[in-house]
Amino acid sequence: MKRRPTTELLDSDAGTASEVAGSLRDLRWFNRWFGGLSTVRNLLHAAIAARPGQELSVLDVASGEGYIAARMYEEFRHQGVRLQFALLDRSRTHLPANGTLPKIAGEALNLPFHDASFDFVLTSLFVHHLAPHEAVIFAQEALRVCRSAVLVHDLIRHPLHLMLAYAGVPLYRSRITRNDAPASVWQAYTANEMRGFFQQAGAADVDIRTHYFYRMGVIAWKTKPR
Repeated sequence: MKRRPTTELLDSDAGTASEVAGSLRDLRWFNRWFGGLSTVRNLLHAAIAARPGQELSVLDVASGEGYIAARMYEEFRHQGVRLQFALLDRSRTHLPANGTLPKIAGEALNLPFHDASFDFVLTSLFVHHLAPHEAVIFAQEALRVCRSAVLVHDLIRHPLHLMLAYAGVPLYRSRITRNDAPASVWQAYTANEMRGFFQQAGAADVDIRTHYFYRMGVIAWKTKPR
């Protein structure tokens, strides 16, 4: 199945406030029931096991409203690990209006931080929005600002996944999701393509695992874990 770059409406804010809110609810539903939260949870467990600590900083790139960061903060806090999340999104309007997590409006391809500012850089369902050369630039930037690793949760491009995305159209709350869910699968990358981006960017090692419902979890290490 050849990748087909496709416009996603949520990226361009092409919708009413009600439609955007409905699409964000759909995203929370997808992440809760179709592998998003479990993939990020597994990524964090694996990264922390290799580079342990009880207080670790995480930059969540293209965080949107910060749903995943908030969930992971609570889960890991109960396990004795304090994850200090900072949220970054290209538009301030995408970020939560309240809450205690630091929020920054900035570009993922030119992260506004010094080298090695965070233990980990995390991004969820973002890289598939980028063209291949942009994905390499993001990988370089994310590796630059992390101390240990870049963690990526994303979709896997596959014909059956595309069929399932279209089959779910009647269930989606928003017309934005009805466009964006199949579009995301069309322009998602394969695990080998994702590995190539981080290898080009200079990662010391790239560990990719596939998860439930055509999700991939990527750990791109800045230096090889011991």
